[in-house]
Amino acid sequence: MAGMDPDLPTLIEYGYTIGIFPMADEKGQLGWYSADPRGILELEEFHVPRRLARLIRQERFRVTVNEAFSQVIQSCADRSSTWISPLIIEAYTELHRRGKAHSVEAWHGSTLVGGLYGISLGGAFFGESMFAYEDDASKVCLVFLVERLKARGYRLLDCQMVTPHMARFGARLISAAAYRRRLEDALKVSCSFAPPAARRAPASHPPE
Repeated sequence: MAGMDPDLPTLIEYGYTIGIFPMADEKGQLGWYSADPRGILELEEFHVPRRLARLIRQERFRVTVNEAFSQVIQSCADRSSTWISPLIIEAYTELHRRGKAHSVEAWHGSTLVGGLYGISLGGAFFGESMFAYEDDASKVCLVFLVERLKARGYRLLDCQMVTPHMARFGARLISAAAYRRRLEDALKVSCSFAPPAARRAPASHPPE
């Protein structure tokens, strides 16, 4: 992964502040993208299905924050077709070292079985990707993420596009113009996703 432009992580961070994000093509070349309409998850309207709520109460998975960022992003990239190139991995790992990129992990015993990662800037969290090696592991991480963002005063959870999977949780589309207004408002807020040193976080227990 040698040869990354040292300014790339800073450029990626700036891109999020103006509503664009990088993706790599099949040759590993980076491109910059936006979406109109844009997918978001309204934090106060987030829907937790009853079956998933029961699963979380059973504490099958242990949920942590920033304990395995490298494993999470590598696992998200480990699929037949992916936009997460080695260059993306290197740049986001640097952003993680800078305290901008974060991961949420689900463990079954000592085995990592699911997770997600994204970028935190101001009061906005930009979800990037998730994976699951066991059923519902990534969903548990998503519920934990939303509860953490709500508890810490975040105003925007960007999911870029709305897939059927995300629609089940209440994701919806808004215009690019509306998204930019929401983004500008969220970036004015100062929120902290994680303390400087990674530490274990308790599992989440959403109401049924």
